[in-house]
Amino acid sequence: MKSYGPLISILAVIFLAGTCAAMFSEKDNKAETGKQSKVLDEIKKSLGARSILPVPVWVIGSYDKEGKPNVMTSAWVGICCSKPPCVTISLRKATYTFGNIMERKAFSVNIPSESFAKEVAYFGSASGRDVNKFSKTGLTPVKSDLVDAPYIKEFPIVIECKLLQTLELGSHTMFIGEIMDVKANKSILGGDGLPDIKKLRPFVYAPGSSNFYKTGKYLGKVPALAKKINK
Repeated sequence: MKSYGPLISILAVIFLAGTCAAMFSEKDNKAETGKQSKVLDEIKKSLGARSILPVPVWVIGSYDKEGKPNVMTSAWVGICCSKPPCVTISLRKATYTFGNIMERKAFSVNIPSESFAKEVAYFGSASGRDVNKFSKTGLTPVKSDLVDAPYIKEFPIVIECKLLQTLELGSHTMFIGEIMDVKANKSILGGDGLPDIKKLRPFVYAPGSSNFYKTGKYLGKVPALAKKINK
């Protein structure tokens, strides 16, 4: 059985990028120490119970009843388990993809590089009921040989998932998918054989403003950063 521990870690880093320095511009990163201290000392303002946190951007692939490939952009996503390796996506029942996954019991997660920002924005603004999104964008659907779902050939990382569980939450239904395989372009792999975020260049979504942002600069290895506190 394959070990997905390292890949799960990489995907978790991609997910956490949405809650880190990715939301700050290069100019913000050069702020003076005094200004940073002032921000830390500010009294926090309540924003209410709202889903406005920065999140990763994934594209979900599925087949409809007739076998037509479809994709949609989803940001309510993340890693939810290491053994077995699983991801979670949350969708509204009104979406075309919701019915597709319920019918086919499978889906793919396609992680884009920033060069595909306009295609990803389109995938989230049009419905597969009305248009063939692959024909519209010129991207290529590939039939998975492991699950009953398509993935996007041109995207640098794809994750093939079989549906494990669903959970009704309210406005959204959570789909938990077990990872059957992770496929990645060799061009985005590092020397350790794992995805390199600097080469992958994923991006994040800010729900409050409906903006996409690049991820931030390298901050350091987690063990080394932790030692700065523990020493």
